[in-house]
Amino acid sequence: MQLYYILTIDFLLPFLATLPPLNSLRAFEAAGRHLNFRAAADELGVTQGAVAQQVRGLEELLGIKLFERVAKGLAFTSPGRSYHGEISEAFSVLGNATAKLKPEPAKVTISVTPSFAAKWLIPNLSSLTEAHPDIDLRVLATESMLSFHADGIDLAIRQTKPPFGANLEATLLFAQEVIAVASPMLVSEKPLPLGIETIRQMVLLHDTHNLWAEFFRQLPDTYESSTNRTLSFSQTSLSIDAALAGQGIALASRFLVERDIQAGHLVQVVTDSLKGERNFFLLALKSARRKEAVQQVIDWLLSASKS
Repeated sequence: MQLYYILTIDFLLPFLATLPPLNSLRAFEAAGRHLNFRAAADELGVTQGAVAQQVRGLEELLGIKLFERVAKGLAFTSPGRSYHGEISEAFSVLGNATAKLKPEPAKVTISVTPSFAAKWLIPNLSSLTEAHPDIDLRVLATESMLSFHADGIDLAIRQTKPPFGANLEATLLFAQEVIAVASPMLVSEKPLPLGIETIRQMVLLHDTHNLWAEFFRQLPDTYESSTNRTLSFSQTSLSIDAALAGQGIALASRFLVERDIQAGHLVQVVTDSLKGERNFFLLALKSARRKEAVQQVIDWLLSASKS
């Protein structure tokens, strides 16, 4: 058995010795895809001259001209085009074989609303990446409630209330607490909290939840918000952005604007807040054998929501 192995290697050595240098083949393959030495050099991280030299060396070794040098770059010769097709296929085979040896990252798909993604999830994602760099998190930002099975969703976060489906596990992330916020520049000359007469002069920023009437009903002073000028947006994140830009007063869940309040970009302009039954829940399918990566994301979400 040992003798057979030695003979096999000895048998192959003459054939291996006839192969062109790998660097020359890589340079030729990249130059052929781009038909440009500069673009190939940028891809390979070498100089344009180095790529040209490797290709010239390959042409000399083979005794065949592979490219025609033209004004706009390169053009294949007939043998060069045929050779490039086979070399590209060989590199593809090598790449696929190597990829099979590498473990795939653990993939977790989470469905959230665009406002939750923009104002809470994305600003906090760095801590998840640091804690679990091997997790490939895929965020689907949509108002629609997608199907866990049909759409390949592992987790979802929605503002909702019980009852939940029998096959769903619901965990509270944030209790609903809606507050009124504005840019400090907008209210810099006004005493806080704002009084009703001051609010009458302000622009109210609306989103699809349209909570201003309900917000005012729970204030001590009776007030009809329909007398105010308004701007309306399709998403809460947009009304928050408008508030940051000094366009008016927005209503938003406290946790969505807490970072901006702490940074001094927004201020709470009315002491009272609106509490309700529609809280933010983390939803997952009930499963006795949940993927480890999914459980790690769940644990991170629960931890981050309390910090």
